[in-house]
Amino acid sequence: MEDVLDVYHRPYDPRHPQVCFDEKCVQLIAETRQPLPVKPGQPQRYDYEYRREGTANLFVFFQPLKGWRHIGVTDRRTQADFAESMRYLVDEMFPQTQRIVVVLDNLNTHTPASLYEAFPPGEARRILNKLEFHYTPKHGSWLNMVEIEIGVLSEQCLDRCIPDKEMLATETRAWERARNERRATVDWRFSIADARVKLKRLYPNTS
Repeated sequence: MEDVLDVYHRPYDPRHPQVCFDEKCVQLIAETRQPLPVKPGQPQRYDYEYRREGTANLFVFFQPLKGWRHIGVTDRRTQADFAESMRYLVDEMFPQTQRIVVVLDNLNTHTPASLYEAFPPGEARRILNKLEFHYTPKHGSWLNMVEIEIGVLSEQCLDRCIPDKEMLATETRAWERARNERRATVDWRFSIADARVKLKRLYPNTS
C-alpha cells in the first residue's frame, strides 16, 4: 500500500511517466424498440425490454499528473490481451521514455508471466525492461486512481444501451477526447501518513 502511495507523491518526470491501469467488463445491450422522441412537456421514453448482445472489455490507461487517459476496447481480458496492452503502452503511447511506472491491481493476468506466454522471450523481456510495476494490495484496488476515472466513465458514457463493440469504441473515444482536452484529473489526497492512522489495522502488530 505504501509503495503505491509513494509513487503518487513522485513529481512529474517525462522520462518516467506514471500510468494507472485497470480494466472493466461492459455488458452490450440493444434496444428491442425504438425510444419515443422528446415532445413538449414530455421527455424521451424507453421501453423496459432490452436484448443482451454479449460483453466487451475496456483497458483503461490513466496518467493523473498529465490529465490524460486512453481506452482500448477488446473482446476479452486474457493474458494475451494484457500482454498486447502493455506492448501498446510501451511502443505506441510512450516510445521515447526510459521507463513507465505502472500502477495496477493483483489480477492473475497482470503479471510479467503473461508477456512470456504471449510473446517470444526476447520480445517479452524488451517490453518488461521499460515497465516498472507497482501493485495495489489485495482488497485494496481502490488505491488505484484509474478506478475513480472508470467510475466517471461509467456515469458519463456507459449509462446507456450500447449494442456492439463498434459503438462502444466510438463512444469511449469521444469521451476520452473530451476529458483529455480538459486535462481532467483526480485530486488525490490520501497519503502514507493517512494510511498509518486510518488503516492501522492492516499493518503488522509488532507489540
